[in-house]
Order: sequence, then structure tokens, then C-alpha cells
Amino acid sequence: MSYEIRAATIADVATILHHRRAMFTDMGHTDLAAMQRMTAQFEPWLTERMERGEYLAWFATTPEGETAAGAGLWLMDWLPHLLGSAPRRGNIVNVYTEPDHRRRGLARRLVEACVSHCRERGLDLVILHASPEGRHLYETMGFTPTNEMRLELS
Repeated sequence: MSYEIRAATIADVATILHHRRAMFTDMGHTDLAAMQRMTAQFEPWLTERMERGEYLAWFATTPEGETAAGAGLWLMDWLPHLLGSAPRRGNIVNVYTEPDHRRRGLARRLVEACVSHCRERGLDLVILHASPEGRHLYETMGFTPTNEMRLELS
């Protein structure tokens, strides 16, 4: 099957929300109340950043127009750092492929679209958080694991 890569628009917010929820579900998150809170908070955040051009997304679609996969790119303001000299970093998020379309290279093509956009805009550092299933793909694309740590404050 031939897939087309297209840029998302503000009209695609519902699909991005669906992909984000499905991604977390696939990673084993089962707390429905937490998922609903996240979605309720993410929707206005996403809409605002898409309107400002700070969140971009791409979809892989079938010839019939079905959305098979998607990936987002958050263009984050970043403090001056030893790594990267640009005032922004690309943060690839919400990479998700619908189950019937997996193992066809769609996630790779979408991440490549995100990275290409960053290169074209002069961003010199791209980050992402990999699920265990996605880690190998990202490593084959040149991403390296880092020493990020997290502290959750309740």
C-alpha cells in the first residue's frame, strides 16, 4: 500500500488526541480518569500551540484518506546550553501507528519529516522519549539515549 505524508492542520486536533491516548494505552497506562484529565488539559494546550506554529504534526494517510499514523513536533524554547546552539529544540512527541498499519516504515517516515523540518529551520538538537517498542527504531535513526532523570512531585 502506498501512503502519503501530509502536514496536520488545526482541524486534525481530534486525531492527534486519539493518537496520544492510544499511544499511552499501548504503553500500558490504564487509569481512565488520568487519561481523561490529560486529554482535557492537552486539547487547549495543543490548539494554542498549533495556532502559534509551535506544535506541528504530520500524518501518514492511505489512498482512501484514512489516517494510519501520526507524529508531532513541539518547537520548545530552550535556554542556552552546551548542546545545540539554536534558541529552540525540536521535541518529537505522539508518534503512533494504528495497529493495522504497523511494520510498514510509517513511524520512520514521520520522524524523518519532523527531523527534516528541524534541519530546514536551523534547529540543531532534536529530542524524544522512546517507548521500549520504539527505542530500536530511534537508535537506527541516530538518536542516542541520554541521562535524563525525573522526579514526580505529588
